[in-house]
Amino acid sequence: MTVRFLLDGDVVQIDAVDAADTLLDYLRGHLGRTGTKEGCAEGDCGACTVLVGTLDGQGQGLIWRAVNACILLLPMLHGKALLTVESLGNAGEPDPLQACMAENGSSQCGFCTPGFVMSLHGRAIGAVGSDLPVPDVIAGNLCRCTGYGPILAAADVAPAHPRDDAATVAALQSLASAETVSGGTGGRRWFLPRTGEALAGLLGENPQARLVAGATDVGLWVTKKLQSLETAVFVGDIAELGKISEDGPGLVVGAAVRYADAHAAFARLHPDLGELTRRIGGLQVRNAGTIGGNIANGSPIGDGPPALIALGATLTLRSAAGRRSMPLEDFFIAYGRQDLAAGEFVESVTIPRPGADDLVLIGKLSRRFDSDISAVCGAFRLSLADGQIAAARVAFGGMAATPRRARVCEAALTGQPLAPATIERAAAALRDDFKPLDDVRGTAEYRLQAAGGLLWRLWHRHLGEKVSVLDCAAAHG
Repeated sequence: MTVRFLLDGDVVQIDAVDAADTLLDYLRGHLGRTGTKEGCAEGDCGACTVLVGTLDGQGQGLIWRAVNACILLLPMLHGKALLTVESLGNAGEPDPLQACMAENGSSQCGFCTPGFVMSLHGRAIGAVGSDLPVPDVIAGNLCRCTGYGPILAAADVAPAHPRDDAATVAALQSLASAETVSGGTGGRRWFLPRTGEALAGLLGENPQARLVAGATDVGLWVTKKLQSLETAVFVGDIAELGKISEDGPGLVVGAAVRYADAHAAFARLHPDLGELTRRIGGLQVRNAGTIGGNIANGSPIGDGPPALIALGATLTLRSAAGRRSMPLEDFFIAYGRQDLAAGEFVESVTIPRPGADDLVLIGKLSRRFDSDISAVCGAFRLSLADGQIAAARVAFGGMAATPRRARVCEAALTGQPLAPATIERAAAALRDDFKPLDDVRGTAEYRLQAAGGLLWRLWHRHLGEKVSVLDCAAAHG
């Protein structure tokens, strides 16, 4: 099958596409579009940023996203629109943003500049995340010359200029298909199903297939470990897996919902969950990475699962045989092992809304504040009644081989008054719950002390004190 997408409004067709072929390699090696740079090949530096446009849910409008081309696998681009830094400007004249960057001296060595331009161009045309402050929009772009001041200054004066995408929408409508698309080369195969039913059928026939949602992790297997994908199923275009429902007592979030799209709903559920989401990678990563992918990957340092476990989330799995649900914490069995049978996939996660008398805190500690992996991620939900802790849910990432509840800590809290002595006993109990490892992100002792510190942070929040960046930001409007 031919992969077809729009580049600057023109249809590009590629035959014999391998599931592990990256957009960055194709742009630079086949199209000669060398403005898109390879800096890290792992979605961390933003030098390869491009904009990808997708038809909205009604198929009548276009949603643009800044993404990392280094870990975007070519089949994922099928049926979409693409802009690179060479797409900007007109008849030799620079784009207004490029002109502002040049006039403001916003480029030093210049290597990272195209990536910054594309991230900020996305903001100018109203791409996903354009309502964020400029530093958040470019948090996924690194300048090794540390020239951020002039870049921020240029972004402040560059005018917004929404695109007229009518012709692009019409062209993408002609490329759209309701049927499963497939392809491959060298005996390796890939599939692009459009419905949950089609996905369940494919996995029934190919139970060992690798599911790929945003490729923010699988992409690194390709670029860093040089792995091939023998049979890959790309799930990002399944509309029913990309829905969020806020009706009822909480959220129901489809597995293919991207973190950037979940941000607002998560913040409405609880501000800490919104703040945690804002710190999951840069905007490019959140524009690709999905809620279900983060869960199914089972990483012990994934940011989402500890928070969702503490909030009492349940997981729905689906296969050709039907559906089953479980508490999210029961999904993680051991390092690299999840309770996922052959042919099953994560369909959705249901997150209860905290009660009016619940005390919630979600905290992430990392070596860099933005765009970094957690050393420790802790989440707490205490249900209070008459000054007593009626129930407690405590979960951590980075403390064990899986995201896990702290059962001994919970027992030390439950039925006790919310008071410093209770917090002290519960913090000490964490040493019975976890035996963390030493690694480059922190020692075992640091992790244990930091986990206890997050519990004390919860106490200080209960007192109404400003104890975190989130609280201080809220205090200053």
